[in-house]
Amino acid sequence: MRNSGVHRCEDHCCYVKKYVDSYIILALYVDDMLIIGANMTKIDRLKKQLSENFEMKDLGLTKQILGMRIFRDRSEGILNLSQEKYIEKLLSKFNVRNAKTKNTPLGTHLKF
Repeated sequence: MRNSGVHRCEDHCCYVKKYVDSYIILALYVDDMLIIGANMTKIDRLKKQLSENFEMKDLGLTKQILGMRIFRDRSEGILNLSQEKYIEKLLSKFNVRNAKTKNTPLGTHLKF
């Protein structure tokens, strides 16, 4: 990604483009790309730069990636990821959808 200012992280599927006031995260998985950032103008500029070097198709806002659903709360600037559908699929696959649930308490030393 020469001349785009994008640098690879320790994880070889994750790249970051840093700006003075923000950053953009670019995640790759095989032939899928997810671009995350707060500034759409900067994201659009990066997509234009990348499309000059790579064949790309913009599929718009992501609703799901790698089996995870993405929910946005723009008023709070929060992204929530859910694997509920994937978990339901696994429960069905192993025929344990009607299994009894059991609470598992977290240790008191854990802080969230």
